[in-house]
Amino acid sequence: MVAEIEEGLELTLDFTKLDAVAAVGQAVVPVVLQHADTGDVLFVGYANREALAATLDERRAVLWSTSRNELWRKGETSGDVLELVDLRVNCEQNSVLYRVRPVTAGVCHTSGATGEARPTCYYRQLVSLDELAFVDGLA
Repeated sequence: MVAEIEEGLELTLDFTKLDAVAAVGQAVVPVVLQHADTGDVLFVGYANREALAATLDERRAVLWSTSRNELWRKGETSGDVLELVDLRVNCEQNSVLYRVRPVTAGVCHTSGATGEARPTCYYRQLVSLDELAFVDGLA
């Protein structure tokens, strides 16, 4: 099932994600992770107060894993560390932006055709409400 979600071309958006996050009771805000040099959005995660403090202190992306309910230091196991350039807060103070610089070429936990981690988690585009297509060079 995970492989089909991550590599398939059928749209199966998880519209229950925020319900699941809320059900755990962990106070978090959404985090957009953006490549500081290219402006590309790398992925979206979540942070609690502890993750924000660790991110500022360590100058690398630290998030709250909503699936494992623990701090997640991006790259701790994969080596795909994201160094913090700056951290911004939106106008309503209900989301944050981590402007980061990848230490390696990989960002996503999925691999492309070369077997290396993809440089963004947004490697497919929406063709219709039923179909996805790989973005050129990211398959």
